[in-house]
Amino acid sequence: MTNVLIADHHPITRKGIVSLLRNSEDFEIIGKVSNGNEMYDILKSNTPDILIMELDLPQINGIMALRTIKKEFTGIKVIIFSSHPEEMYALSAIKAGASAYLSKTVATKTLKKAIERVARGGIYLNDNLTQQLANGNTNENNMVVKYKKLSSREIEVLNLLSSGKRNKDIASTLSINEKTVSTYKTRLLKKLKVDNLADLIHQSRLLHIN
Repeated sequence: MTNVLIADHHPITRKGIVSLLRNSEDFEIIGKVSNGNEMYDILKSNTPDILIMELDLPQINGIMALRTIKKEFTGIKVIIFSSHPEEMYALSAIKAGASAYLSKTVATKTLKKAIERVARGGIYLNDNLTQQLANGNTNENNMVVKYKKLSSREIEVLNLLSSGKRNKDIASTLSINEKTVSTYKTRLLKKLKVDNLADLIHQSRLLHIN
């Protein structure tokens, strides 16, 4: 029996995952939480085999929290089930220790397939992204190629910039200083081949919708 914890601030998502796994003899839901504090309380008292987590869970910073979870609870397998598209965050999440990344737009059978694969010790990415990576696509205009040039922290900064956050806010959120934020912005401008913040935000939106 594989124990599963669901961490998502959308009640309908939690209900949907419970419904998906309810009739399976292979999985048992040990908890459903809506924020980071509740999640850590369960992780410390009854660590699950699999954690299904939303990146935007309140009270935590998604990728940073993922790294912390993998460091503190080494045996846990994490599935990111997020409203953000795979092309933007999947590789970063896998790099940070996730075993799977799925957009909430996927079919229920795809989510179940991913959970089953992770339970067996595998890693799950969507077929399109896996194929692009397998082909080693080096087209400089390809969004996945541009994404692959970014570090996990650069992606965090880009996401916060595109949501309208100021340098001061980003520094506070990521626990870094404002000068470091400026350095990341300079790197992003260079890696995404744009000249100003407006174009950088536009590029970010392209990455989100591609």
